[in-house]
Amino acid sequence: MTKKKIPLANFQGYERFVTGIQELIAYARRQSARSVNVYLTASSWETGRRIVEYEQGGEIRAGYGQALLVRLSADLTPKFGRGYSVDSLEQMRRFYLAWPPAKISETLSRKLPSIPAEQKSETLSRKLTVLDLKEAFRLSWSQYVLLLSVRNPQARDFYEKEALRADWSVRQLGRQIESQFYERLLLSRNKAAMLAKGSRTQPDDHVRPEEEIKDPHVLEFLGLKDEYSEIQLEEALIHHLESFLLELGDDFTFVARQKRLRVGDTWYRVDLVFFHRRLRSLILADLKIGSLTHADAGQMHLYLNYAKEHWMRPGENPPVGLILCSKKNEAVAHYALENLPNKVLASEYRMTLPKEEELAAELEQTQKVIETRLLVRTTKKFHGDNR
Repeated sequence: MTKKKIPLANFQGYERFVTGIQELIAYARRQSARSVNVYLTASSWETGRRIVEYEQGGEIRAGYGQALLVRLSADLTPKFGRGYSVDSLEQMRRFYLAWPPAKISETLSRKLPSIPAEQKSETLSRKLTVLDLKEAFRLSWSQYVLLLSVRNPQARDFYEKEALRADWSVRQLGRQIESQFYERLLLSRNKAAMLAKGSRTQPDDHVRPEEEIKDPHVLEFLGLKDEYSEIQLEEALIHHLESFLLELGDDFTFVARQKRLRVGDTWYRVDLVFFHRRLRSLILADLKIGSLTHADAGQMHLYLNYAKEHWMRPGENPPVGLILCSKKNEAVAHYALENLPNKVLASEYRMTLPKEEELAAELEQTQKVIETRLLVRTTKKFHGDNR
């Protein structure tokens, strides 16, 4: 039986009352996530400092820096989880180098008033605790990871200051970096108006409190697992996609899963790589949770250009990209064939490869099945934990 709601007329001012409680809970959740992020960022900087000082202290021979990170990751990951992969440790190392003690000394120097100025940098590097460091880094770790992708130090400083001044969310910061807001501002004649416009949030910039708490960096740092997360869904869909394509016949040959490539200072991963025997071509498959965007297409073309230069072998045709986008009750599949040298070859690919509509239908059906399984698993775990 369902309980009937008591009419609001019986409770004067109830809507304002419940709205106040909702705002309180939302605020508390946001502050909790930010508190965790403060310690995550501070500990990441300190980890980066120790890695750099260990390298520079002569404890390992020159050229063994990557081997150090591999060894350190192997020791930390079993105890603390995926947040301490080789790539994550390299980010922490770069974080320390991009924000050295000298850079944060102005913020923290008031904590060390009795130390001569020439000694402050070294003292800041060696004496400050995590509690002290948290005062220097007021953005989330996810935001600092985004800032690390900005190679121009002046642009990076600008984005950091604007994110603090205008209280940008991680999404808003990412959007401003991708749109080259700093470079456009330098070219603008009315910089004040452009800064004011850049401070305005868009609907997609808002991050809900539960999304802040479920940030993968936060979950990994706390050693928590999201029982029903997009990561799980994506992994399950990738696994099914791999099986589905291999079952279409012997034309698809599996090459790699989560294959890494590096362009400049940025690492990328292609979800699945196949070789199609009849077409004599690599097929790069990438799955996106959400709608298909121009950025997804651009990233796939980056993958294809890289694969053509580094992975393609003599006698093979240019690689082809397959982008699959999965969102609630809808799926889209799209082949990136624009890199092929002529229309005849593109037509042959379209006739040989599975139809985009078939792939989208398979992806949509599979997503519903996997979501149901994950929901059942989460429900069982919840009831088991609360008995």
